[in-house]
Amino acid sequence: MIYAVSPLAGINPEPFIANIPGSKSLTNRALIIAAQRMGVTHIRRALHCDDTDYLANCLNQFGGLSVEKTADGYRVTRSREKLLAPENEIFVGGAGTPARFLLSFATTVEGSTVITGNARLCERPMRDLLAAFDKIGVHYDCLKSPGHLPVRVQGTHIVRKRWDINGSTSSQFTSSLILLAACQDSGPITIQVDNKLVSRPYVDMTIQMLKENGITVRSGGEQKFIVEPAPPNSDTIEIEADASGMSYFLAAAALTKSRVVIPNIGRDSAQGDLGFARVLGQMGATVTFGANAIELEGGKLTGIDVDMDHMPDTVLTLAVVAPFAEGKTHVSNIANLRVKECDRIHAAAAELGRLGIRAEEGPDSITIHPGTVTPASIHTYDDHRVAMAFALIGLLHPGVEIEDPKCVAKSFPEFWTEFERFRAHHALVPALA
Repeated sequence: MIYAVSPLAGINPEPFIANIPGSKSLTNRALIIAAQRMGVTHIRRALHCDDTDYLANCLNQFGGLSVEKTADGYRVTRSREKLLAPENEIFVGGAGTPARFLLSFATTVEGSTVITGNARLCERPMRDLLAAFDKIGVHYDCLKSPGHLPVRVQGTHIVRKRWDINGSTSSQFTSSLILLAACQDSGPITIQVDNKLVSRPYVDMTIQMLKENGITVRSGGEQKFIVEPAPPNSDTIEIEADASGMSYFLAAAALTKSRVVIPNIGRDSAQGDLGFARVLGQMGATVTFGANAIELEGGKLTGIDVDMDHMPDTVLTLAVVAPFAEGKTHVSNIANLRVKECDRIHAAAAELGRLGIRAEEGPDSITIHPGTVTPASIHTYDDHRVAMAFALIGLLHPGVEIEDPKCVAKSFPEFWTEFERFRAHHALVPALA
C-alpha cells in the first residue's frame, strides 16, 4: 500500500488547531501504575494505539487484573493483592517499552510469565534489565537467545534494597526498575544508574507520574534514585498530549511558514520531546509556550548543531526539516536510535538520499545538508516515525509517496486523518509564494 502526499496549494493565515492524541509514554506508565493499585483506576485522554493496546491486553491476562478499553482511555480493575501469572505466553508485538515494563511487572506475581514479541522486538536488547535481575535475585530464563525475548520470568520476592542498572542503552530499563521498586512491600530502595543515563527526560516522566500518584522518588545524585514504595493513591490518571506526536505538526507549520496550536500540553510538561519545539525556535520559528498549549509560527529556517539525547523520538522529524534550512544541520548523541524499531540513523540518511538530499551518518550522529528534493517512494522499515516524518516533505514537493502507511498505528493511528485535516485547513487560499 502507498500513500501519495499532495503538496499544499496555499497557506491559511489562521492557526491550525491540532488534535494530538494522549502521550504514548505516559499512557504506558499509567497502565502499569494503575495495575499496581487495588480497586478501579480510570486512565483518561489516553492514547489508543498498537503499543498501548498490546500492553493493556497483556496486563488483562494476569489473574486478578482486568483492563478494559473506554472511549477516552482505559479502566483498570485489580481485585487480588497477589496477581496470578498468565496461563499462556503474552505477546507484545513490537512494543519495546511495554515489554521492558512487563519484564519487571512479572516479578511481582505468583507463578512464571513468558513475554515475547515480533521478530524485530526479539532482536532488540533486554540484557541490561536482565543483568539487573541477576543482581537482585530475580529468576528468569531466556528461551531462545541470551539477553533477548522470549523470556520466562519467575515471580520473586526481592529482598535487596540496592539495585544497579546500566543506563547507556535505554532509559526504559531504568524506568522499569523504578516502577518495580515503587510496588515493593518495604523500602526505601536505591537504584544506582551506571554509565551515562541516555534519554533522561523519560525517567523524569516516570518519576513525575509516580509523584502524582502519591509515590516519592528522591534524587540521591545525578544518577541515583531513592524510591519510597507505596500504593498508588489516585483513582483517575489524566494523560496530556503526546509530545512526539505533536512534533510532526510543529514541523509542518515550520516548513510551510504557517501557524499551529497544540492544546493539552504546556511549558511545564516533563516530556523530553517538548524540547523539539525549542529546537525549531532556535532554527527560526516563533514558539509560544502557554500553561496548556503550544503555538508555533514558521519563518526562515537556519541549520543547527544540536544534541538530541533528550528527545530521540523527534530526530526523524528534525531530519526532514533540515534540508529546507539555510546551512547544514548536525544532530549528535543519538546512538540509541540504532536499536529502535529500525536503525533510525541509517533510515534517515538512506531515505533522504532517495529524495536527493545529502546526509552523512556517524556512529551516533547525522549531518544533513540543504538540497533540492526529487520525487521518490519512501521505505518505512515498518517504523511509524519514518512514515510520519517523511510525509511532511510531501507538503512542499510533489511525487513523495509513503510505503506501508498503516505502520503509523503503532503510536498515532489517526495520523493520516489529522494530516489531511491540516491540508484541508490550508485549501482554497492564495498560492504558496
